[in-house]
Amino acid sequence: MTIRIPQLSLVALIGPSGSGKSTFARKHFLPSEVISSDACRALVADDENDQTATGDAFDVLYFIARKRLAAGRLTVVDATNVRPEDRKRLVELAREYHVLPSAIVFDLPERVCQDRNVSRPDRNFGPHVIRNQQQAMRKSLRGLEREGFRNFTVLKSVEDVETATIERTKVWNDRREEHGPFDLIGDVHGCRDELVVLLERLGYVVGGTREAPEVTAPEGRKAFFVGDLVDRGPDSPGVLRLVMHMVGNGTAMCVPGNHDVKLQRKLAGRDVRVTHGLAETLEQLQAEPEEFKREVAKFVDDLVSHYVLDDGKLVVAHAGLKQELQGRTSGRVREFALYGETTGETDEFGLPVRYDWARDYRGPAMVVYGHTPVPEPEWVNRTICIDTGCVFGGKLTALRYPEKELVSVPAAREYYAPIKPLFPAEDTTTTQAREATLLDLEDVSGKRVIETRAFRTVTIREENSVAALEVMSRFAIDPRWLVYLPPTMAPPETAKSGDLLERPQEAMDFYRQEGITSLVCEEKHMGSRAVIVLCRDADVARKRFGIGDDGRGVIYTRTGRRFFNDRALENALLDRLDLAMQRAGLWEELQSDWIVLDTELLPWSAKAQELLREQYAPTGAAATSALGTASAWLSAAAARGVEVQGWQAQTESRHADATRFVDAYRRYCWPVDSLDDLKVAPFHVLGCEGVMGLERDHRWHLSIAGRIADADAALFRLTRHLFVDLTDEASVAAAVQWWEALTAEGGEGMVIKPVEGLARGKRGLVQPAIKCRGREYLRIIYGPEYTEPQNLDRLRQRGLRTKQSLAIREFALGLEGLQRFVEREPLYRVHECVFGVLALESEPVDVRL
Repeated sequence: MTIRIPQLSLVALIGPSGSGKSTFARKHFLPSEVISSDACRALVADDENDQTATGDAFDVLYFIARKRLAAGRLTVVDATNVRPEDRKRLVELAREYHVLPSAIVFDLPERVCQDRNVSRPDRNFGPHVIRNQQQAMRKSLRGLEREGFRNFTVLKSVEDVETATIERTKVWNDRREEHGPFDLIGDVHGCRDELVVLLERLGYVVGGTREAPEVTAPEGRKAFFVGDLVDRGPDSPGVLRLVMHMVGNGTAMCVPGNHDVKLQRKLAGRDVRVTHGLAETLEQLQAEPEEFKREVAKFVDDLVSHYVLDDGKLVVAHAGLKQELQGRTSGRVREFALYGETTGETDEFGLPVRYDWARDYRGPAMVVYGHTPVPEPEWVNRTICIDTGCVFGGKLTALRYPEKELVSVPAAREYYAPIKPLFPAEDTTTTQAREATLLDLEDVSGKRVIETRAFRTVTIREENSVAALEVMSRFAIDPRWLVYLPPTMAPPETAKSGDLLERPQEAMDFYRQEGITSLVCEEKHMGSRAVIVLCRDADVARKRFGIGDDGRGVIYTRTGRRFFNDRALENALLDRLDLAMQRAGLWEELQSDWIVLDTELLPWSAKAQELLREQYAPTGAAATSALGTASAWLSAAAARGVEVQGWQAQTESRHADATRFVDAYRRYCWPVDSLDDLKVAPFHVLGCEGVMGLERDHRWHLSIAGRIADADAALFRLTRHLFVDLTDEASVAAAVQWWEALTAEGGEGMVIKPVEGLARGKRGLVQPAIKCRGREYLRIIYGPEYTEPQNLDRLRQRGLRTKQSLAIREFALGLEGLQRFVEREPLYRVHECVFGVLALESEPVDVRL
């Protein structure tokens, strides 16, 4: 005997003690799929036969069952379940999670059950218990279907039990094996002419006649109709003939719309209200033969409420579908798929106010739907409505999947006047992005594990999330601009000898050991890290970033704060960058109307200059003054014959260190009164339309940055650089000499990177960059006397592992966030990565590294 059960269902094993339920469950199901009431008793009372623990045991059983069903996993309940009241709770549980309840009944002879229990010393109850259980079960067997078990099997003998096999069947809406590509078509509503034009534009060949159409699909593609084929338009029967033909010959799939179902109910003789365009459809059908009407009724009745496609990556339903309903089967699922969800209110036009479920959608699947006409399709949290109101004079729209390309044809005319205007009045405010561009606290709170494609999972601890939330909520710019935060950067391994802490040799040795031979050394500008987001105009900012009232771009710090309080200065810089992009021909070459750049802004930001003035400068000045005075006193004492040579030499050395400290920080500050006092050094193209910049090699990045600098040398500074071949000692020596020259003339140092944008070594993704700072610059970091031998010895013990781990994790998150944005994933998915970078910044690490 073959027992067929849905892959996702709640299976109740029904039978008295000793009927073989547990043995059957072990044979046919995974241990994790079976929840045994006896095992739950043991969990709460250390004795699976302790009947006093039954209540607590079933609380545990139902809790586990809920978690499994919520996760979409087959769940088998191994308990006697012989009374209707016991099974009622299981049916309710199945309905709560929109799965089918199934039952396997073990109606074996009483003697078999009694004999089995005699051989089990742990079952010390009398024979009347089994007798009562069996009587209760048989008394209620006929009512199983009424209870809600549409799928049940009765096993009447030991042979039935031993020979039974389980076959797991897919639910009708599970078409994960269908990978497309698809052409998903919005609500047609009887507009046959526009449908034919759209199909032909999509590459389908539409031939034959209206009564006997012949459609050939492009190689490998399949059309997919999201419902509402009928009503309001001029030729609903013609649309039905075309779609039924395409579904029949395998060139299309279809889900029902509420208008289609209403027509089917009318054709089946049900009492329905002839409103909202149904009268027009019925009138058009009067000229059609009765056989065609019967075919239409059967066609619509056979349609499945929704489909899960492409390994679960795509869901199609007429009115959309929440994540918890996808792939489930219940009346509630079908109702939502057909009608969506309303708030119970009506608007000024008398229409029901629909709950905007897409605003809160966080599921991994893309949901494509129609039902509610919109002027333009809009992506909201991986969902898109493609009903663009063709019958109301709008257009008929298709979404090409997986390309995410929209193809539309305009309506020939307005066939039906909408109750609610499809297009806003001319004097209304410009439509802003939907509230789905706002974020939810649950998107970033608590412990989170973020999947990255380039690295591995990155864990964000709860305490770090709290720290990031403080910064993000109080200081950061509008999160819709924040598509990227720069990662921290680790220094090289500490030099083991000499009077230097950091040298290029250790950085190059690290990459050499990872098997990477091509490097680029870039001058490290002593400025402030600045991310620049620039759009061609404010309309691009609205469409691509969801920003409707914040200009054409923004410049922000590595912690997400706006760089300039002076918006006029910010806008002037953005305008100059736009002009440089135009002069260099980069907008056309990149085929983008937006760009995100990683830059250094010189001099140090106002905040950093304040730090220099209030902390470094007073410290250096005070030290220089005090040590100068002390040196003078000691010189005078020596002139009088006092033995102070040792003290004098030490004091003069410290005075020289303090002087060099002051000279070091003075190189990096100058007054900023206007745009003419700023310098911008771009070095990374983080992203533009269709381009994830960090995947490109650094030759490409430096070429783009150089062309921007050439187009406006007064504002933009070229990042000097040198390519290094680690297999060539002369090339390595030249890089070391260049670093020595840079630092000798007062530069901070250089950044050493693999030429390849995403470099992988022996252990996977390697450090994307290593900063190598000069001797005098480190005086700002570690203090005037850090080069004293005893201080250097102590500093050589500095630990780098935490900093290195932080750098690679933050880089992976930044890369993932950019990939998600370029691929047009929802804001919350992008922001998850950006927020993660900010959270990692609160990990305890030596800030001087």
